[in-house]
Amino acid sequence: MGDVGKIDEDAVLRARATLLASDTPSRARQVDAYRVLARVSPESCLPKLAKALVSYGYEQEFQDRPEARLALTDEAVRAARRIDPDDPRRTEVLVGTLRAWQFELFQAGRRAEALAVCEEMAETGREGFARGQVTSPEYGASRLAVVLAEEGRHGEAADMFGRFAARARAEGPSAAFWDGLAHAAELEAAGRRGEALDAFADLVATRRAELEAGRSSLAIQVWLLVHHSRMLDAAARPAEARAARARALGLLTELDATGERKNWSDILAWWVTLFALSGRAAEPGYPAPAFGRYFTDWSPDLRRAYVDGIAPLEAEVAALRRAAEPTRTDRTCPNW
Repeated sequence: MGDVGKIDEDAVLRARATLLASDTPSRARQVDAYRVLARVSPESCLPKLAKALVSYGYEQEFQDRPEARLALTDEAVRAARRIDPDDPRRTEVLVGTLRAWQFELFQAGRRAEALAVCEEMAETGREGFARGQVTSPEYGASRLAVVLAEEGRHGEAADMFGRFAARARAEGPSAAFWDGLAHAAELEAAGRRGEALDAFADLVATRRAELEAGRSSLAIQVWLLVHHSRMLDAAARPAEARAARARALGLLTELDATGERKNWSDILAWWVTLFALSGRAAEPGYPAPAFGRYFTDWSPDLRRAYVDGIAPLEAEVAALRRAAEPTRTDRTCPNW
């Protein structure tokens, strides 16, 4: 318990009155109140302070003040770390504040520190699972897997995504697709091509079953088959690659004739992810985005650098095309 005698009792009363007021106090006033009350009632108020600090950082006044947001998330993490390890809320609150902190660190380009925070998120999840506070030992680990992929540590990332996919299969094929896709991508990037082919073949088979059950689109299955054929070609398995392309052509013929079998309101996230993955082999150098994950999962600094690099690449390609065009010579009209 906190020691009320060491702080201003009037401040405690004002803080409680703020939170009990009929009108919902602003985020700033909530933060000020919980800062006071966390000293006298840490058991109940530290989790609330940590969450309030993170929420406060999303306010409009901090939109163009990254250093202020970083300071708020830093304070939130320090508050969350003080929560009693046996408090059932600790894992969820601490992982949530760490997630916000690592995002701001990546925004600031402080990748080494952000990676350490991601490692702490994964460790917090494992400890929380051991205490019965969360239902999975992988709780909080997804960001670490993505960042390992970005750093070129593909074998470690592949192993993590493989565990995620195996656990997600219990929730259904759609839930496992994204982790399965990242798993296959990281296996291929790690040079474990046989494992990557097996993992991707499982994705193709699962989505085929989903398609026949009316739970997936023709367009997605076409992309999967085309990408699978590329992987099979690279593995010197031309007969299987041709068979995959033939199946893709059959689905394209159906799409051309009748369109999708049912209306899909929005599969843009799928196509963005699959399109980015199709260029994986042509993207050397690290850090690089974690292909196989939707672009909103990429770390903000790399996402920004990747998008900012598109226009210069397009200009370079255009210049190369112009240079490759045959030189035109003026021709005079023939004599009549």
